[in-house]
Amino acid sequence: MSQAAVNTSSLPLEIRAKLAELELELSEGDITQKGFEKKRARLLAPYAQQQQQQHQRQEQLRQELQRQQHQNQQRQQQQRQSGQQGRHAGSGSSGSGHGNERQSQAQRRRDRRRGRHDHRDERYRSDIHAEAVQQALAQHSKRNRVPVMPMPSKRQSLVLNNPVMDTPTDTSSDDESIHSGRLSTSSPEHASRQPSGLTKNSAGGSRSSVSSQSTTTSGAQGAPGGIYSIADVLQDSSGIFSIADVLQGYQEVPSSSQNKTQQLPPDVTSPSVASQTFRMDRTIDRRHRPQPKPQQPEDENVPVHGKVSAKIQQLLNTLKRPKRKPLREFFVDEEEELEAIAKEVDPNAPKAEGPVISPAVGESLAIPSGLPRNLEAAVQRYGSASYKATVITALDATGKHSITLTYGKLLSRMQKIAFSLLNKVGQKEPAIRPGDRVALVYPNSDPISFMCAFYGCLYAGVVPVPIEVPLTRKDAGSQQIGFLLGSCGVSVALTSEACLKGLPKGPSGEVAQFKGWPRLTWFVTEHLSKPAKDWMPPPRLSDEQTAYIEYTTAKDGSVMGVTVNRGAMLCHCRTLTAACNYTEGEIIVNVLDFKRDVGLWHSILTSVFNGMHVVFVPYSLMKVNPTSWLHMVTRFKATCATVKSRDMHWALVAQKDQKDINLSSLRMLLVADGANPWSLSSCDAFLNVFQNKGLKPEAICPTASSAEALTVAVRRPGRTGGQGTGRGVLSMSGLSYGVVRVDTEDKLTSLILQDVGTVMPGAVAVIVKVDNAPGLCKTDEVGEICVASGAIGVGYFGLQGLSNNTFKIQPLASDGKPMAEQTFVRTGLLGFLGPGGMIFVVGKVDGLMNISGRRHNTDDIIATVLAVEPMKFIYRGRIAVFSIKVLKDERIVIIAEQRPDSSEEDSFQWMSRVLQAIDSIHQVGVYCLLLVPANSLPKTPLGGIHLWETKQRFMEGSLHPCNVLMCPHTCVTNLPKPRQKHPVGPSSVMVGNLVQGRRIAGAQGRDIGTLDGDDEQYRKHQFLSEILQWRAATTPEEVLYSQLNAKGGGAGAVSCMQLHKRAERIGCLLLEKGKINTGDHVALIFTPGIDLIAAVYGCFYVGAVPVPVRPPHHQNIATTLPTVKMIVDVSKSVAVLTMGTMLKLLKSKEAASAIDVKSWPVLLDCDDTPRKKLSSIYRAPTPEMLAYLDFSVSTTGMLAGIKMSHSAASNLSRSLKLQAELYPSRTIALCLDPFCGLGFVLWCLVGVYAGHHTILIPPADVEANPSLWLMAVSQNKVRDVFCSYGVIEISTKGLGGSTASLRAKGVNLSGVRTCVVVAEERPRINLCNSFSKLFKDVGLSPRAVSTTFGCRVNVAVCCQGTSGPDPTSVFVDMRALRNDRVTLVEKGSPHSLCLMESGKILPGVKVVIANPETKGQCGDSHLGEIWVSSPHSASGYFTIYGDESLQNDHFSASLTTGDTTAVYSRTGYLGFLRQTDLTNHAGEYHDALYIVGSLDETLMLRGMRYHPIDIENSVLRCHKNICECAVFTWTNLLVVVVELEGPENEALDLIPLVTNVVLEEHYLIVGVVVVVDPGVIPINSRGEKQRMHLRDGFLADQLDPIYVAYNM
Repeated sequence: MSQAAVNTSSLPLEIRAKLAELELELSEGDITQKGFEKKRARLLAPYAQQQQQQHQRQEQLRQELQRQQHQNQQRQQQQRQSGQQGRHAGSGSSGSGHGNERQSQAQRRRDRRRGRHDHRDERYRSDIHAEAVQQALAQHSKRNRVPVMPMPSKRQSLVLNNPVMDTPTDTSSDDESIHSGRLSTSSPEHASRQPSGLTKNSAGGSRSSVSSQSTTTSGAQGAPGGIYSIADVLQDSSGIFSIADVLQGYQEVPSSSQNKTQQLPPDVTSPSVASQTFRMDRTIDRRHRPQPKPQQPEDENVPVHGKVSAKIQQLLNTLKRPKRKPLREFFVDEEEELEAIAKEVDPNAPKAEGPVISPAVGESLAIPSGLPRNLEAAVQRYGSASYKATVITALDATGKHSITLTYGKLLSRMQKIAFSLLNKVGQKEPAIRPGDRVALVYPNSDPISFMCAFYGCLYAGVVPVPIEVPLTRKDAGSQQIGFLLGSCGVSVALTSEACLKGLPKGPSGEVAQFKGWPRLTWFVTEHLSKPAKDWMPPPRLSDEQTAYIEYTTAKDGSVMGVTVNRGAMLCHCRTLTAACNYTEGEIIVNVLDFKRDVGLWHSILTSVFNGMHVVFVPYSLMKVNPTSWLHMVTRFKATCATVKSRDMHWALVAQKDQKDINLSSLRMLLVADGANPWSLSSCDAFLNVFQNKGLKPEAICPTASSAEALTVAVRRPGRTGGQGTGRGVLSMSGLSYGVVRVDTEDKLTSLILQDVGTVMPGAVAVIVKVDNAPGLCKTDEVGEICVASGAIGVGYFGLQGLSNNTFKIQPLASDGKPMAEQTFVRTGLLGFLGPGGMIFVVGKVDGLMNISGRRHNTDDIIATVLAVEPMKFIYRGRIAVFSIKVLKDERIVIIAEQRPDSSEEDSFQWMSRVLQAIDSIHQVGVYCLLLVPANSLPKTPLGGIHLWETKQRFMEGSLHPCNVLMCPHTCVTNLPKPRQKHPVGPSSVMVGNLVQGRRIAGAQGRDIGTLDGDDEQYRKHQFLSEILQWRAATTPEEVLYSQLNAKGGGAGAVSCMQLHKRAERIGCLLLEKGKINTGDHVALIFTPGIDLIAAVYGCFYVGAVPVPVRPPHHQNIATTLPTVKMIVDVSKSVAVLTMGTMLKLLKSKEAASAIDVKSWPVLLDCDDTPRKKLSSIYRAPTPEMLAYLDFSVSTTGMLAGIKMSHSAASNLSRSLKLQAELYPSRTIALCLDPFCGLGFVLWCLVGVYAGHHTILIPPADVEANPSLWLMAVSQNKVRDVFCSYGVIEISTKGLGGSTASLRAKGVNLSGVRTCVVVAEERPRINLCNSFSKLFKDVGLSPRAVSTTFGCRVNVAVCCQGTSGPDPTSVFVDMRALRNDRVTLVEKGSPHSLCLMESGKILPGVKVVIANPETKGQCGDSHLGEIWVSSPHSASGYFTIYGDESLQNDHFSASLTTGDTTAVYSRTGYLGFLRQTDLTNHAGEYHDALYIVGSLDETLMLRGMRYHPIDIENSVLRCHKNICECAVFTWTNLLVVVVELEGPENEALDLIPLVTNVVLEEHYLIVGVVVVVDPGVIPINSRGEKQRMHLRDGFLADQLDPIYVAYNM
């Protein structure tokens, strides 16, 4: 026996896996044909001889059995001839009886096993396909072990509170399988092989993939013939089976997280406190949350403890595995290019090679003689001549068939309904006229009422519109049905009395108004009076008049009504009569829905047209007794039956205890879903079992149909020979490229198809291309089947344009001209023409998913999912597969209902196996796999899954899944590439700008040298301490500061003299008790108030350097006090000056447990000051000496302290005084923290310098009373307000619905001239606009709100001020910003980002835009780093280790082009200058400065620069329950943290939406999505997110997340 003849199905699993790998290498070109044959022969050599010997033994055994059988026959014949026939016959009968009993027992055991093994959705059942899936999974399991995919982390409360809906029956769908207590799960049976290629079977009954001799096994051992369950294949796997082979190939582009030239400010905590890394401090409302422990700086080689970080490491290891074919990640960043790449077809893909197809023409329609001239005449004929003949026998839910309808009763009721419709419906005048449309609303258990109403409408000339019975007011798809009824002008609904009682009722007892439905008059068609004797029905309508409207659902969920005229209806009945050989008196058993499709055409129309008897088996009975339709065939000796493949499967499973089934009378078993490629196994398995019960192979007749073309094709019953059946083994890979390629069954990707018969009589069928123009396909090309016939629909009611594109197409020949003048209708079926004009269907157009240039069908995906033995984890009939468009390409989404008893780990294992199977079988990646609670997917009225509604809820984030697995890395292969950055020197850039006429980006504020009024006094007093003394001497009673409490009352006020005296007493305290020397640093730990201001000037008076420090929070001392201690240590403070309440807090037991009290420097209480004057007030010898230290934490988590000189403090105060026009007569309000930056300057310095009245409003009080600051501004008629983003956000959220009450309280903000938001970031336009619009009702001017800009090197660069043009806004392309470019676009452009000017440049400040790498000056509207030159810039960083490299780079930078002599400070922020059309105070064009973002914050991903705020804004928009979010990176993974404002069971809804929006808008794949509670994301006092602090908490597993998803 040669190796080619070896039976591979009997080989060990590992050998089969190696053979499959060899075939894969050969198909991908990794091995030559000769090498493949050598390796294959080497593998098969040990087994070839074994199989040959086994074959010889089997042959010898067969010959021996034949010889023994021959001898027994001769012996029996001799015994009968010797006269012992009776005894031996009796003995033989007895033995036969025992043998039969043994055989029946064995058969029952096999049946029980079959019942256990076949518990799967039979629509998609294929044992060959199941075995292929098992082989694919086996290949994965036999490969080298790879890093295990991390399971998602889920909070225990989410697991416990996961809603479990009412557990459904295993299917409750009209299209699904059934649940029975007798059914269980197991591995599928082994399939017998079929000859490859397109073949014909003259007998029509060739064995399918399930052989009658096949055996099933359950257990650990593999079954003979290579039967293995998934559990057997994976039984050696421990833990979670790796999915890395599906995900292989994702390789991150190595990139730096920061610019090489622009470095971070120094972390001043190292090296003296290297073990502690300070991160942000939270706002008051979030400080009570536990802060994470300090983390070491990120490093891939530094082990990070905690289960979260371990899982991220697993994810990284998984994503680093190489893929067979590397992903093409980088392309040109253009929309057209993205779409082109997404649709790019593999150049090596198979192409159609045959000639252009010829139309398939059906035989001429021969109308049998004696048929009625129309359907109404048929009722009249049979109702008169055969009035006692039964037309309907309807079974009830118990299986009794006591309900019947005769033709005589049908005629009588038809006339009654017709008369009532035209004469009795309506109040004063008839509401219905011939041609009007009426709705037919009848349940599936009442075919008698439906048939009577349907024919009553036909008789009256009224158009019936059958629809499903609405169950609730919010049924899935109910609104679309209502749209159909409204467009059809339906105002009357016919129904039965029982159905009317069951409809939802309103408070008044009337039928409830369903969503989207028109107002209907409900008319009961029972117990009607006879028509008047003189009543005559309306004259017969023409054939062009509409007969009925059948609804159909499009792929987008819209419901349309297919109009069928009377001529088409009659022609269709004649065609079916001829094709199916229907005759009068035949009995047909119907299991289908009789309101539409095949059930309507055969059991309601054609049956009456031929005078047949129909036995209706309701769906409710099929759930209880799946074999009821077989019993009806046996009982009534029916000759025809209309079923679906699922009905055959249910009967096959449940027939083991049935003995009295006889199907010998059945000449036609019409399989309504025969167009489904996966129905073949059901047909063959059913034939294998029931052939010995009289079922004839030629009786199985698959049919293909569509609502638009009615019956497309049907296999003729009883025909054999050349007109028999055909089937083909095709390559699924070829089908995905739209071509027909014959395959062999031992391939993993083969698909066995059966024909659906030939074209209907009198019809013509062609195959046209699916995309673009309807050109004719080639003979080996898959396309859409189009039909021309007299028995087709006319169009969609009321949709003329759509009807023309579907019902009136003209196929184009190869020359582009119409093939013929005849018009065709699109069927919505994909297929091709086989030998002899047979039609093969491979799927539906609605189920088509075009993914990366290939076409996949949802039915094929479902079949593969169901082959992964899902019954332990999901409900097999409750699966939805669809595609969504993300990044210009379609992505596969799979949603299934999870069983409530399945564990998280088991479900995750199953999900990973599904991904493996689909990748191996279909070579396509799954984008998202969701498991939802049982019975939670939206249903159709018949109980099936409403696919469009499911898709809508998925896109809206309202499915509430219990498990989710996103795999974007395997699917998204068309990510754009950043534009090439050509190395251009700064000089070349400068020359290019000059040549092109661009101005160089530079601007400056007005001159600060011109002083008004008191200029002589300001020149005389160069220090703030001297100015305070001067004011105390000249205006001692003028109030400088007033402080408000949380209730709006005054908490204190201080005049110039009072402030001066308090400062003197504090100075004495520092000298006497603190023993302070000149130049010593003193830490000031105060709550926001006047005491802090007095302490600052007390330090100035004695020559000490004040260091303001944010106090610890009293509710969270353990985590906030170490931060305070760190700043005290880093600043080298020799004393701590504080207030009495704070001093008690520092010495409390709780504080002592965190920080030893003895470790503090000298603690001084400002409430215990000596009442004496200073002997002398210190005056610095030079203004350049250090005035104070300013410590702040950046959003990157770095603590940076800057040195501010006396000269810088005075110049900054002077600049703000000029810009904001602050004079002693003015009153301003401050509502921001005073501990660093511009907040400290406004709170403590500017008020003394300018002498204006300042109202102090602590932000903590605003959190308790959001309206506090607005009421204070209104009552004091404040014109200028300074606040923070935190205050703006609190007011917007807390007072959103309270503007009316504020107005009632007298709040009036019309006097506010400027409301300045102090910030060190890009302006938050949305928040500012929301605030302006919200408080517009209380008089706030929309022009009032503006922002400032400052940074560490210069705390105030821009401030709007009171004069000058309003802040301008521009729209830039966000994609250009990623590539460090500025492209101005119009408002509303795709990918546009609105940027607002950050105020006007302060007096004395000069701004230039420089390239951060080359340090060359940029041109106007070019992105670069903002450099400033100003007399109030900081002197440098305060460091404890004397590193001068960063000092020079940040504070003494020089340009390489332009003015190379000037010295600038580098802000570390990206932005650009743009000259506007507005004019400034000097009459010159105004230069607007736009801030884009901090260089330190930017995320360098895939070679592009991203600003976190842009990604976060996109995420915030994607779901209404996301109240806040933050992003950061860790080892090149993008992590998105979202705060969920809603129930925990909605957390998993956010995962796909977050992934989608980031991918769609930013071309980034999210690595990890973390869902947390509100308030977890840390925010500092300025309202800025502390992302690095959040990252540390996440990696240390201290966030207590609701859910953590790791996207593959």
